[in-house]
Amino acid sequence: MSKSARNSIEVKVRTAYVEGESNPAEDRYVFAYTITIRNTGGAGARLISRHWLITDANGDVQEVFGEGVVGQQPFLRPGEDFVYSSGTALPTPVGTMQGSYQMQSESGEHFDAPIAPFSLALPRILH
Repeated sequence: MSKSARNSIEVKVRTAYVEGESNPAEDRYVFAYTITIRNTGGAGARLISRHWLITDANGDVQEVFGEGVVGQQPFLRPGEDFVYSSGTALPTPVGTMQGSYQMQSESGEHFDAPIAPFSLALPRILH
């Protein structure tokens, strides 16, 4: 079995604007995101760390590194999902996030699971 077939992680994202925690008059726009991480490979893997690039509409980039997600380093067997929610605040009503999870297979091999860019935006602001 090839490395890519053994180590395959799929990442899906849902986002929401959190109006109650936002304050547009002070350039504070809060967004929640729920992420589903699914092991689509043939071997178990543990999420070790995360790397995010968060870009606001001004082009300013915040880079975030950290261990695990929401205080956990979940182990996913083939076919298993791990779902968590978190959030971020931007100074603009529109932005993007992208990044990767650093994973370790049950055999000790390290690999990255990419997180494709996704939009953070006030409802009805983008067409």
